[in-house]
Amino acid sequence: MPDGSDPDGLEDILAKAPGHICNFALDNPAQTAAVVGRIQHLALTRTRLGVPLLLHAEALNGFLAGGHMVFPTAIGLASTWSPDLVLEMADLIRRQMRRLGIRQALSPNMDIALDPRWGRVHETYGEDPYLAATMSVAYTRGLQGADLSTGVIATGKHFVGYGLPQGGVNLSTTEISPRTLRDLFAYPFEAAIQLAGLRSVMNSYSDVDGVPATASRQVLTDLLRDTLGFDGFVTSDYTSLNHLVDRQHVAADPAEAGRLALIAGMDTENPAPYGFGHVLAAEVDNGAVDPAHLETAVRRVLRAKFELGLFENPYPAETIEVGTVASEGTDLSRELARRSVVLLKNDGILPLPPGRHVAVIGPHADAVGLQFPTYTYPAFREMTSIMSSGGLGNAVGIDPDMAAWNSTALPPIAADELVRANYGARSLAEAIHDDAARVDVAAGSTLTEDLGPDELERAVAAARAADVAVLALGGASLWFNGERTEGEGSDSADIALPAAQTRLAEAVAATGTPLIVVLFQGRAYTLPPVVQEAAAIVVAPFGGPYGPGSVAEILFGRAEPSGKLPYSIPRHGGQIPVYHHQKAGSGYRGQLPPGVGNHYLDMPATPLYPFGHGLGYTTFDLSDLRVDPHVGTDETATVNATITNSGARAGTAVVQLYLRVNTTGVTRPAQQLAGFARVTVPAGAARRVSFQVAAAQLGYTNMARNFAVEPARVDLFVGLDAHDRRLEGSFQLIGPARLLTSAERSFLSEALVSDVERIDV
Repeated sequence: MPDGSDPDGLEDILAKAPGHICNFALDNPAQTAAVVGRIQHLALTRTRLGVPLLLHAEALNGFLAGGHMVFPTAIGLASTWSPDLVLEMADLIRRQMRRLGIRQALSPNMDIALDPRWGRVHETYGEDPYLAATMSVAYTRGLQGADLSTGVIATGKHFVGYGLPQGGVNLSTTEISPRTLRDLFAYPFEAAIQLAGLRSVMNSYSDVDGVPATASRQVLTDLLRDTLGFDGFVTSDYTSLNHLVDRQHVAADPAEAGRLALIAGMDTENPAPYGFGHVLAAEVDNGAVDPAHLETAVRRVLRAKFELGLFENPYPAETIEVGTVASEGTDLSRELARRSVVLLKNDGILPLPPGRHVAVIGPHADAVGLQFPTYTYPAFREMTSIMSSGGLGNAVGIDPDMAAWNSTALPPIAADELVRANYGARSLAEAIHDDAARVDVAAGSTLTEDLGPDELERAVAAARAADVAVLALGGASLWFNGERTEGEGSDSADIALPAAQTRLAEAVAATGTPLIVVLFQGRAYTLPPVVQEAAAIVVAPFGGPYGPGSVAEILFGRAEPSGKLPYSIPRHGGQIPVYHHQKAGSGYRGQLPPGVGNHYLDMPATPLYPFGHGLGYTTFDLSDLRVDPHVGTDETATVNATITNSGARAGTAVVQLYLRVNTTGVTRPAQQLAGFARVTVPAGAARRVSFQVAAAQLGYTNMARNFAVEPARVDLFVGLDAHDRRLEGSFQLIGPARLLTSAERSFLSEALVSDVERIDV
C-alpha cells in the first residue's frame, strides 16, 4: 500500500509469484520509489524462486508518474519534425524511470493514424509511415539506451493496423490487405526493430484478417518474428484476453483465451491474470497446452530481465530529490512545445506588435488542464480516482481493488489546480498578457455546448472593444470522463469543429475586429467558413505546461513558427480517409473524366491543408535540384537541392523529399515521404540539402509476394509540404531485382545540410 503496509491477500499473491507489476499512481516520486523497493524486496525474499519483478508504466510524452515533466502529446512531437529532440526526451524518461526502478515503458505508439474520427490520433505520430518510423526509432533509441543494462524497455504499440479501425471506432476490426499491413502499417515497428533493437511489442485490440491480433499466430509470430525479425517479448494490451471471450467471442472461457494467445505468441498478460496465471498453469497440467509454448514465453521474459540487469540490481535509487526531478526537462518541454505549433494561415496580421488590447475568447482561452490529455499523469490521476471510486462505469485495465489505494494515495484536487501547482501551467490568456497591454477573457461556449446569451454577449463585447480577437478553440482528450472531443474510447462520427464553437466564432467575427484563430487539437477537424476566413489560423497540439505559452510567443513574434502538420486536414468529413500517400490512381490521386473539374460534384477531393504544411514569418525559395540519373538496386541515390531564405528574418523550414516508385504489376503509393531535413536559415542565406536514399529503402511486396527492390523509374519532388512540387525530377533504378530480408532493408534516408555562398536580399 502507499503507506508501506501490506495489502490484504498478500500471501496469496506471493504464492502465485507474479512476474510483472502494472501502472499505479502516486504524486511523490520518493514515495513511488519506496513502494517499488518494497515490492521488489517481497518478490526477492518471499516468493519461491526470488525472481525480480518487471514494473511498467506509460511514457508516451513523459514518464506517467507524479512529479515528472510532461511534454507535448505524440502528435505534437511529430509536428516538430525533430527526432533529435524526441530522442533527448526519451533519454530523460529512461533515466527517470530507472531511478524509480521501473524498467519497461508501454510506449511509443507506432500506429499509422489514417482516420481522424478515431479518438486516439493524438497518441500517434500521424498519417505517414516514414515520419512515424523516424520518431519511433528516435524514441526507442533514447529509451533503451546504448546498452539495455542501463536502459528501459520500449514497447511498440499497437501491432498492427490499429490506426485504421472500421468506421473510426476504437477496437473495431481492421480491413487491411496483407501487402498493406506489411508495407505500410508495420513500417515503424520494423524500423524500430532493425535500427533500434526494439525489445517489446504490444498487440492491437483489433481483428486482422478476421482474427483478433491477440490470438493471431500469423500476426504475432509469422509477421512479427519470422518476417520483421523481432526477438523480444510480446506484452498484452490491458484485458486483451478478456476481449477474446467477452467482446470478440472467439474463445469460450478464460482457459481457451489463454491457449489461443500463448500459441499465437503472446508472452505476458496485463493488467491481471485472466487466461494466463493459474488458469494457464492448469491447462499445462492437464495436457491442453504444450509446455514448450510456455517455456518459450518464460524464456523471452527472463531474457529481458537479465538484459535489464534486474537480477543484479532490481531496486530504485536510494535518494530521490523531488524538486530536482520535477524540474528535469523544463527547457526541453518548452522547446518541443514551441516547435510543435503550426501556422496554417497568415494574411499579414502576425506577428502582433506588443502593447495591443487583445480579447481572448473561447473554451481554451483560460483553460490549463486541457493541455494534459490522456496518457499524461494529470489525466491518468483524474481518471483513476473517478473510476476506482465508482464515478463512471469502468475503464480498460481498472482494477476494482484500486479504490482503497487511490483513496490513500491521491488526495482530491481539481485538474486545473493540480497542473498549475505542480507544473506551473498557464492559460493562453495569461501568456498573452506578457505582451499585451490589456487582455479581456471570455469563454463564450464550452467545447461542445452554448453557455447562453449572456455569456455569448460578453464574448462579443470583449471582441468589439479589442484591437484584435484571439479565438481559442479546438478539442480535448480525456479518459472516459468529462467533456471531450477526443481520447481513448472517445471517437467522433462528425469531425467538424463543434457547432457551439462555430456559433461563437460567427458572433465574434461579426464584430469586424481582426480575428486570429488558435486551434488546440490532437487530430484534424474540418473547419467552418468563419474559421477558414480568419486573418490567421494557428494549430497547436495538447502541449503540456508550455503549450499555451509557446502559442503566445509565436503570436507576438518572440518565437518563429516552425511546426509542420503530421496529418492532412480535410475539407469535409466525407473525404475520410484523405492521407497524402494514397495509391496512384486512387482518391484525389485519380484521373478526372473529360470536362470534370473535381472528383466530387460539390467540392475538391484534395485536403484543405496538406500533410507537411506550415508557414513561418519569412519566405523560402527552392532551387538547383540535382539527381543521380541512374542508381543500382544495390546502391544509394543522391538528391540535392538548395533552400534560400528570401525574407527579412531568420526562419526554419522542413525540406521534404517525396518519391513514387513505378514498379511492375503492383499499385504503389502516388508519393511516399522518403526524407526530410529541418533547416534554420538566416535572412538572405542559403543551405544545400543532400538526401542519401538507399535503393533498399524502396522495397515493397511484389507480385510474387516477395519483398524486393526492383528496377523502375523513380519520380521525385522536393518541397515544403506534400503538395509543393516546385522541384521535380526522376532517376532510374537499374540492375537485377533484389529480394530483401528485414535485416537487409533500409528504412531512413540520411540528410546532410551545408552552407552555400551568402546572397544579397
